[in-house]
Amino acid sequence: MIIPVLISLAYRPDNQQGSRFEVQNPSTIPRVYHSTAVLLRDGRVLVGGSNPHDKYEFANVLYPTELSLETFSPSYLDSNSSGLRPTIILPVKNSIIRYGKQLVIVFTVSGAMDPSAVSVTMVAPSFNTHSFSMNQRLVVLDGGVASKIIGRSRYQVVVRAPPSGNIAPAGNYLLFVVHKEIPSPGVWVQMQ
Repeated sequence: MIIPVLISLAYRPDNQQGSRFEVQNPSTIPRVYHSTAVLLRDGRVLVGGSNPHDKYEFANVLYPTELSLETFSPSYLDSNSSGLRPTIILPVKNSIIRYGKQLVIVFTVSGAMDPSAVSVTMVAPSFNTHSFSMNQRLVVLDGGVASKIIGRSRYQVVVRAPPSGNIAPAGNYLLFVVHKEIPSPGVWVQMQ
Protein backbone atom coordinates (compact mmCIF):
# COMPACT_ATOMS: atom_id res chain seq x y z
CA MET A 1 0.00 0.00 0.00
CA ILE A 2 1.30 3.44 -0.94
CA ILE A 3 0.92 6.19 1.64
CA PRO A 4 2.26 9.63 0.67
CA VAL A 5 3.79 11.89 3.28
CA LEU A 6 2.51 15.45 2.86
CA ILE A 7 4.45 17.10 5.67
CA SER A 8 8.10 18.13 5.46
CA LEU A 9 10.51 17.87 8.35
CA ALA A 10 13.68 19.81 9.12
CA TYR A 11 16.30 17.89 11.09
CA ARG A 12 17.96 19.87 13.90
CA PRO A 13 20.89 17.69 15.07
CA ASP A 14 21.83 20.07 17.91
CA ASN A 15 18.39 19.89 19.56
CA GLN A 16 17.74 17.50 22.41
CA GLN A 17 16.90 13.93 21.52
CA GLY A 18 13.18 13.66 20.88
CA SER A 19 12.90 17.22 19.53
CA ARG A 20 15.27 17.11 16.56
CA PHE A 21 12.60 17.02 13.85
CA GLU A 22 10.73 20.27 13.15
CA VAL A 23 7.50 20.20 11.13
CA GLN A 24 7.53 22.52 8.11
CA ASN A 25 4.77 23.68 5.76
CA PRO A 26 2.85 20.73 4.30
CA SER A 27 2.12 20.07 0.64
CA THR A 28 -1.34 19.33 -0.72
CA ILE A 29 0.00 17.19 -3.59
CA PRO A 30 0.70 13.53 -2.83
CA ARG A 31 4.10 12.68 -4.29
CA VAL A 32 5.09 9.04 -4.28
CA TYR A 33 7.09 6.84 -6.69
CA HIS A 34 9.17 8.68 -9.34
CA SER A 35 8.93 12.03 -7.57
CA THR A 36 11.99 14.20 -7.20
CA ALA A 37 13.35 17.06 -5.10
CA VAL A 38 16.40 19.25 -5.69
CA LEU A 39 17.99 22.14 -3.79
CA LEU A 40 17.84 25.46 -5.64
CA ARG A 41 20.45 28.23 -5.48
CA ASP A 42 18.16 30.45 -3.39
CA GLY A 43 17.65 27.77 -0.71
CA ARG A 44 14.22 26.60 -1.80
CA VAL A 45 13.58 23.01 -2.85
CA LEU A 46 12.03 22.20 -6.22
CA VAL A 47 9.67 19.23 -5.92
CA GLY A 48 7.99 17.50 -8.81
CA GLY A 49 6.47 14.45 -10.38
CA SER A 50 4.94 11.24 -9.11
CA ASN A 51 3.94 8.14 -11.03
CA PRO A 52 3.10 5.09 -8.91
CA HIS A 53 1.66 3.24 -11.94
CA ASP A 54 3.19 1.15 -14.72
CA LYS A 55 1.56 3.58 -17.17
CA TYR A 56 0.53 7.20 -16.92
CA GLU A 57 -2.80 7.22 -15.06
CA PHE A 58 -4.39 10.65 -14.63
CA ALA A 59 -7.87 9.66 -13.36
CA ASN A 60 -9.84 6.99 -11.50
CA VAL A 61 -6.93 5.97 -9.24
CA LEU A 62 -6.16 6.85 -5.64
CA TYR A 63 -2.88 8.60 -6.52
CA PRO A 64 -2.88 9.74 -10.17
CA THR A 65 0.26 10.51 -12.13
CA GLU A 66 1.42 14.01 -11.15
CA LEU A 67 3.43 16.11 -13.58
CA SER A 68 3.42 19.45 -11.73
CA LEU A 69 6.31 21.21 -10.03
CA GLU A 70 6.21 23.19 -6.81
CA THR A 71 8.76 24.94 -4.66
CA PHE A 72 9.10 24.31 -0.97
CA SER A 73 10.41 27.17 1.16
CA PRO A 74 11.97 25.90 4.41
CA SER A 75 11.51 27.90 7.61
CA TYR A 76 15.00 29.40 7.25
CA LEU A 77 13.64 31.49 4.34
CA ASP A 78 10.96 33.11 6.51
CA SER A 79 10.82 36.89 5.92
CA ASN A 80 11.29 37.47 9.67
CA SER A 81 14.86 36.16 9.26
CA SER A 82 15.76 38.19 6.16
CA GLY A 83 18.02 40.56 8.14
CA LEU A 84 20.11 37.58 9.26
CA ARG A 85 20.50 36.13 5.76
CA PRO A 86 23.97 36.65 4.26
CA THR A 87 24.62 37.67 0.68
CA ILE A 88 27.93 36.59 -0.87
CA ILE A 89 29.90 39.33 -2.68
CA LEU A 90 33.10 37.34 -3.26
CA PRO A 91 33.85 34.89 -4.73
CA VAL A 92 31.84 35.63 -7.83
CA LYS A 93 30.04 32.89 -9.73
CA ASN A 94 32.15 30.35 -11.61
CA SER A 95 35.25 31.09 -9.51
CA ILE A 96 37.78 28.25 -9.32
CA ILE A 97 38.50 26.83 -5.87
CA ARG A 98 41.78 24.91 -5.47
CA TYR A 99 42.20 21.94 -3.13
CA GLY A 100 43.70 22.81 0.25
CA LYS A 101 43.99 26.56 -0.47
CA GLN A 102 42.63 29.37 1.66
CA LEU A 103 39.47 31.00 0.40
CA VAL A 104 38.45 34.51 1.44
CA ILE A 105 34.69 35.00 1.33
CA VAL A 106 33.21 38.50 1.55
CA PHE A 107 29.53 38.80 2.41
CA THR A 108 26.94 41.18 3.81
CA VAL A 109 24.38 40.78 6.58
CA SER A 110 21.94 43.66 7.00
CA GLY A 111 20.79 42.80 10.54
CA ALA A 112 22.59 41.99 13.77
CA MET A 113 25.57 39.79 12.94
CA ASP A 114 27.04 37.11 15.22
CA PRO A 115 30.57 36.36 13.90
CA SER A 116 30.74 33.12 15.88
CA ALA A 117 27.54 31.81 14.21
CA VAL A 118 28.97 31.73 10.66
CA SER A 119 29.95 28.68 8.65
CA VAL A 120 30.68 28.04 4.98
CA THR A 121 29.36 25.04 3.08
CA MET A 122 29.62 23.60 -0.41
CA VAL A 123 26.83 21.46 -1.85
CA ALA A 124 27.39 19.24 -4.88
CA PRO A 125 24.51 19.31 -7.35
CA SER A 126 22.74 15.99 -7.21
CA PHE A 127 20.74 14.10 -9.77
CA ASN A 128 17.46 12.71 -8.58
CA THR A 129 14.96 9.97 -9.15
CA HIS A 130 12.46 8.21 -6.90
CA SER A 131 12.91 11.07 -4.36
CA PHE A 132 16.50 9.95 -3.86
CA SER A 133 19.48 12.19 -4.61
CA MET A 134 22.54 10.52 -6.06
CA ASN A 135 25.90 12.28 -5.70
CA GLN A 136 24.48 14.25 -2.78
CA ARG A 137 27.32 15.83 -0.84
CA LEU A 138 27.53 18.61 1.73
CA VAL A 139 30.98 19.78 2.77
CA VAL A 140 31.44 22.15 5.72
CA LEU A 141 34.67 24.08 5.18
CA ASP A 142 37.22 24.51 7.95
CA GLY A 143 37.69 28.12 8.88
CA GLY A 144 37.77 30.92 11.34
CA VAL A 145 35.30 33.38 12.76
CA ALA A 146 33.83 36.04 10.48
CA SER A 147 35.18 39.55 10.94
CA LYS A 148 33.95 42.98 9.88
CA ILE A 149 35.94 44.51 7.04
CA ILE A 150 34.27 47.50 5.38
CA GLY A 151 31.22 49.42 6.46
CA ARG A 152 28.79 48.24 9.05
CA SER A 153 27.32 45.27 7.20
CA ARG A 154 30.24 43.83 5.21
CA TYR A 155 32.21 40.88 6.60
CA GLN A 156 34.75 38.32 5.58
CA VAL A 157 35.53 34.80 6.64
CA VAL A 158 38.64 32.85 5.68
CA VAL A 159 38.16 29.11 5.17
CA ARG A 160 40.21 26.28 3.75
CA ALA A 161 39.06 24.40 0.67
CA PRO A 162 38.73 20.62 0.98
CA PRO A 163 42.13 18.89 0.92
CA SER A 164 41.43 16.51 -1.97
CA GLY A 165 38.94 14.93 -4.32
CA ASN A 166 38.32 12.24 -1.70
CA ILE A 167 36.37 14.83 0.28
CA ALA A 168 34.99 16.88 -2.62
CA PRO A 169 35.39 15.44 -6.12
CA ALA A 170 36.30 17.97 -8.81
CA GLY A 171 33.30 19.72 -10.31
CA ASN A 172 30.66 22.34 -9.66
CA TYR A 173 29.34 23.19 -6.20
CA LEU A 174 26.98 25.71 -4.66
CA LEU A 175 28.89 27.72 -2.05
CA PHE A 176 26.83 29.06 0.88
CA VAL A 177 27.61 31.29 3.85
CA VAL A 178 25.39 30.20 6.73
CA HIS A 179 24.63 32.67 9.54
CA LYS A 180 22.59 31.51 12.53
CA GLU A 181 21.45 28.48 10.46
CA ILE A 182 20.22 30.75 7.63
CA PRO A 183 21.99 30.21 4.29
CA SER A 184 22.90 32.87 1.79
CA PRO A 185 21.82 32.42 -1.79
CA GLY A 186 24.37 30.00 -3.23
CA VAL A 187 27.14 30.95 -5.64
CA TRP A 188 28.27 28.39 -8.22
CA VAL A 189 31.99 27.63 -7.89
CA GLN A 190 34.24 25.06 -9.50
CA MET A 191 36.39 22.76 -7.35
CA GLN A 192 39.73 21.82 -8.92
